Amino acid sequence: MTGSLESGDRTASLERETAETRIAVSVNLDGTGQYNIDTGNGFLDHMVSQIARHGLFDIDLKAQGDTHVGRHHLVEDTGIMLGRAFGQALGEPRGIRRMGHAIVPLDETLVMVAVDWSGRPYTEVDTTLNDTMVETLSGDLVAHFLESFAIEARINLHARVIAGVSPHHKAEALCKALARALRDAVEPDPRATGQVPSTKGMLDS
Repeated sequence: MTGSLESGDRTASLERETAETRIAVSVNLDGTGQYNIDTGNGFLDHMVSQIARHGLFDIDLKAQGDTHVGRHHLVEDTGIMLGRAFGQALGEPRGIRRMGHAIVPLDETLVMVAVDWSGRPYTEVDTTLNDTMVETLSGDLVAHFLESFAIEARINLHARVIAGVSPHHKAEALCKALARALRDAVEPDPRATGQVPSTKGMLDS
């Protein structure tokens, strides 16, 4: 199912089962920030919940994975499926702002996220978390989640921790900033109703 701004239905529901994970996700880009997240990992739940609440996206997500070998497959596939759902819910990118950015503070932490829903996936992510644990997740998986999401949603994502000490604060602020940037990017542009936000007349798919 593919949504669109013109139809007024920017929703998507996807399921995927592999030998490593089983995931079901539903997304409404024009929601109110309601969420029901159960991945079996508390901090991953927390990250996805921030995206829902601060982006005002409704997200229902259930995920199971082969966590006896680690959490890599669970985190990666959750990012993949969430990104695909966002991309399908957006549908043809007409009448949106396309780009969004946010600078978000959380106590001692400050992060920057900028997105371009260009249809050309690209990521530059610097979380400063690669050599530490973030509650129940290794820090490298925070970046990998963001990258997997962006690639499957087909967006250009730049995310950077500017300052901070607490690994928890860094990861949470990144997800809050991503939420706000995505919210801006998919918002209807009242001055460009029905228009593709590109001088080419199309966005690459």
